[in-house]
Amino acid sequence: MKQVEDRHLILEQRADPWVYLHTDGYYYFTASVPEYDLIELRRAKSLQALRTAEPVTAWVKHETGPMSDLIWAPELHHIHGKWYLYFAAAKSRDIVNGLFDHRMFVLENESTNPLEGEWVEKGQIQTEWDSFALDATVFEHKATHYLVWAQKDPAIEGNSNLYIAELENPWTIKLPQVMLTKPEYDWETRGFLVNEGAAVLKRNGHIFITYSASATDENYCMGMLCASDDADVLNPASWSKSFRPVFQTNADVNQFGPGHNSFTVNEKGEDVLIYHARTYTEIEGDPLYDPNRHARAQVFTWNEEGRPEFGKPL
Repeated sequence: MKQVEDRHLILEQRADPWVYLHTDGYYYFTASVPEYDLIELRRAKSLQALRTAEPVTAWVKHETGPMSDLIWAPELHHIHGKWYLYFAAAKSRDIVNGLFDHRMFVLENESTNPLEGEWVEKGQIQTEWDSFALDATVFEHKATHYLVWAQKDPAIEGNSNLYIAELENPWTIKLPQVMLTKPEYDWETRGFLVNEGAAVLKRNGHIFITYSASATDENYCMGMLCASDDADVLNPASWSKSFRPVFQTNADVNQFGPGHNSFTVNEKGEDVLIYHARTYTEIEGDPLYDPNRHARAQVFTWNEEGRPEFGKPL
């Protein structure tokens, strides 16, 4: 039987994919590698060309200490003329009280091309309390940069909620941090109570924040927050939340647990959803140690209300 090419596949075994189209015309790609031991970058002039682009190792985990294991979900951002990598790391693979021990860290590179130059460690992002924290992303709004991330509040049941804070500089937030959403609907609480993996999209007078929910198996799915771009983004009341997932498993085409997305545009100028998914549900042990979450891309559209319509994984 003829093998049909999966035109939505970017890279196999790359979870938490992040694609950034820079002003130099290159698409930059990073993601969690299966060994969770380093951060790699690649770039290409098209999304499809990322498949064959040569990866460059930007940073390798420490031998010991808080950045020595489980390097998760790197994101590449260009802020005030410099490159920044945001990522989560733990000091071990131990699970304490049902959680890993991740915190968020930042690297800086002054080179024009982030695949070159030196990545300097800027340290841990200090939040309001010291607890499990991951999946930092950055967006700019009205000349101010904001950090959105996932964190465990010791006073709230579950693994992680989504928070926002203004950035004083790319590695320092201004307190207080504000909770935007916590897991509450059934589709956010399957396996684990999780809101994580935020991505920001600004269009049509609104700011949209997608995020991922539930365990990292076939239950993983995407929800969405929305605020007017005239609103105070640090006020939780400015944000409305989708009652149901905006993107979820499509068993008809064997795409399971889509999530941890980012956004870009393709060479035609069409909006593209970048995400990961698996092609099966039979996972042995912890899904996080199953390497077969693949980075994928598909075009999405907008409805009459000016909201994104992601459809189903194809």
